[in-house]
Amino acid sequence: MRHLKRTNKLGRKGDHRNAMLANLVCSLIKHKRVTTTVPKAKAARSVAEKLVTLGKRGTLHDRRLAAARLHQEDAVRTLFADIAPTFKDRPGGYTRIIRLNQRQGDAAQLAILEWVEEFAAPEPKKKKTGAKEEEKK
Repeated sequence: MRHLKRTNKLGRKGDHRNAMLANLVCSLIKHKRVTTTVPKAKAARSVAEKLVTLGKRGTLHDRRLAAARLHQEDAVRTLFADIAPTFKDRPGGYTRIIRLNQRQGDAAQLAILEWVEEFAAPEPKKKKTGAKEEEKK
């Protein structure tokens, strides 16, 4: 019986589906906005929001759980350093889905998955100027 099993299978086996959703969420973390189909966006939204909740708690255990789900350490670092602190006062609903037109080839309904709030990118670290560089000037 499938009681309380609400996973959208997306026409894929479990490992393939988990890898695809992890890659989609990593792209969302890196690029702040992803264009995909509506069913994939709805499935990725669930994963992304659970990961932001882990990031808000911010313990080492939560970081390891997120790394196990995403498989990309740089995405986990960005999630915990930039994205999760932005949503610290928000109780949920971190993403939005905006429906677009249909895709030309297969008429699939497209959508944009993006974060609800804007957040500033971290500033690049400046090199320390040493005494030698000051003497050259």
